[in-house]
Amino acid sequence: MDTGTNYTPELFPELEDGNTGSLERTTEKLSRLDSDRELREKILPFCRLERGGIWEDSCGHKVGVLNAADAGELKKIVLDQKASLVINDPPYNVLVGKANTDNLFKIDHQSYMDFSRAWVNNALKVMNDDAHLYIWLGADYKDDFKPLPDFMIMMREYEELKSKNFITLRNQRGYGTQKNWMWIRQELLHYTKGGPSFKVVYTDIPKVLKGYYKVVRGERQENLMRSRSENIRPGNVWIDIQQVFYRMEENVPGCYAQKPLKAIERIMETSSKNGDIVMDFFSHSGTTLIAGERLGRKVVTFDVDPIFAELTIRRLENFRKTGKTGWQWRNPFPEID
Repeated sequence: MDTGTNYTPELFPELEDGNTGSLERTTEKLSRLDSDRELREKILPFCRLERGGIWEDSCGHKVGVLNAADAGELKKIVLDQKASLVINDPPYNVLVGKANTDNLFKIDHQSYMDFSRAWVNNALKVMNDDAHLYIWLGADYKDDFKPLPDFMIMMREYEELKSKNFITLRNQRGYGTQKNWMWIRQELLHYTKGGPSFKVVYTDIPKVLKGYYKVVRGERQENLMRSRSENIRPGNVWIDIQQVFYRMEENVPGCYAQKPLKAIERIMETSSKNGDIVMDFFSHSGTTLIAGERLGRKVVTFDVDPIFAELTIRRLENFRKTGKTGWQWRNPFPEID
């Protein structure tokens, strides 16, 4: 991540300090929270939850420090609740930045598949008879594109689940530009259980191309004439969503590979209703919780790491206090400044 670039006030007026009117250098205040051991030791004393702990608020949101692959731990936070939507962003079993951590780990392939099968089994247990399941998953091109194809084949074992779509989110940035094609995609798998409802939504991309002619009541029309919207539907290639980085308000410093809020909200809007329970087994930066708060869903989420569980809670508290969806480059743990 390029975290040392100054910004131009004319191009980024939203980055001006509202309290002093001064301009700050936009350098992210925290290094990777999953791999910086010294930083983790400083932050852990300020985490309100330990392993097995659960935080709950009056709106029905829950945050825990639990293992997604452990059915017993899952039951502690779920109780008898059922989700109409599960959105999971598990580790991809890809070595990130030469750091093998508890959050972004690289283990032997069979162990990873066993881990995946365990949390998928747990997800099925908490899903309504009619529910959606979305899974972000990557492919390591240095390791025969594992685990993505193996995971997809594994999912065929679950007769209760029906594969619905294979979505690609296009990043603005990527890697591999010197000796490879730039890698700028994130993959999202969509499955359903039973027959859940789906709401059509639209992007902010305007319809500008004519085509797709069809005869309607004897008149030959093209798609711009027939459309009830001036904008296009998302489809299964999302090109209108910005990859999260330090200049964006929603950025949570220290969280590698944070998912865009717009992407999670799109999933929620299409695949759940107001008041529904949404679950996320890998809370990380707390994006699902913020999306649920903004859209009127009750979110049950947890992470195996108490630091990311704490960040998830703090992000909700900060949103309620300031209306901001993240911290940009600022420090969510001011206690250690």
